[in-house]
Amino acid sequence: MRLALGPLLYYWPRQQVMDFYAAMAEQPVDVIYLGEAVCSRRHEMRLDDYLEAATVLADAGKEVALSTLPLIESESDLKAVRRLMDAAKDDPRLTIEANEMGAVRQLAERGQRLVAGPTLNIFNSHTLKILADCGATRWVMPPEIGRSALASLHREIPAGVETEVFAHGRIPLAYSARCFTARRYRLQKDSCEFRCIEFPDGLEVKTREGQPFLTLNGIQTQSARLYHLERELPELAATGVDLLRLSPQSEGMTELIAAYRALLDGTTAPMPAGDYCNGFWYDRPGLDWVST
Repeated sequence: MRLALGPLLYYWPRQQVMDFYAAMAEQPVDVIYLGEAVCSRRHEMRLDDYLEAATVLADAGKEVALSTLPLIESESDLKAVRRLMDAAKDDPRLTIEANEMGAVRQLAERGQRLVAGPTLNIFNSHTLKILADCGATRWVMPPEIGRSALASLHREIPAGVETEVFAHGRIPLAYSARCFTARRYRLQKDSCEFRCIEFPDGLEVKTREGQPFLTLNGIQTQSARLYHLERELPELAATGVDLLRLSPQSEGMTELIAAYRALLDGTTAPMPAGDYCNGFWYDRPGLDWVST
């Protein structure tokens, strides 16, 4: 299996993002996704910045994909998606991760290959075949489905389509037209003051009993616990999974990549500690931790 680094889901200052990807160019990951995959209002990184990072990563031998937004709400959002597609068409080293069906349609009309992102709700082989006919050469399994659904899908997976599984990070659970981080500060979305930049790994929400429950990340709701499929790697390999996705986080990324890379290479390395969960993989509540 290969290692993939998913798109950065948080809002970081531009220089921090550029430094992060410069460091990732030296890390043992095979595929790196770039682009704003949460909120169209975030503006620290421009397309030219992402293309600059993409050039550095591609020159380092990485496969690079540009991720689209999961919610298209305006003509300016559509124009941003089209600019991504144009950039990928001009550079054969780039592909597009489509996270919204409008992007899939446009890519199919253009004859451009694509990665079917995790927000496309691919829950059966019929949907996967439609996306393969539209040009998908890889699909990313929605993290809320587990091993039984994956096994069923793999029995009828179209030829030439790779499977990528979300293996580590806070689970993206939902998206909304509203911004929950802004509402936390009694702000409207259109005047949010970009408060999410203050939370490099999202804003934790706790229950009344003080237990971590969710993470707010602008318009995106995530799990509080980190999804973690370390012990499931043999089963993932046996199922025929091609790539494991690690989601970027502000600290410990180098150590996390090294640990997963060692496991895939048949050796061991210290895995960073964390408040982990893996329930979705076992068709249980996502926040559960199944130890056997």
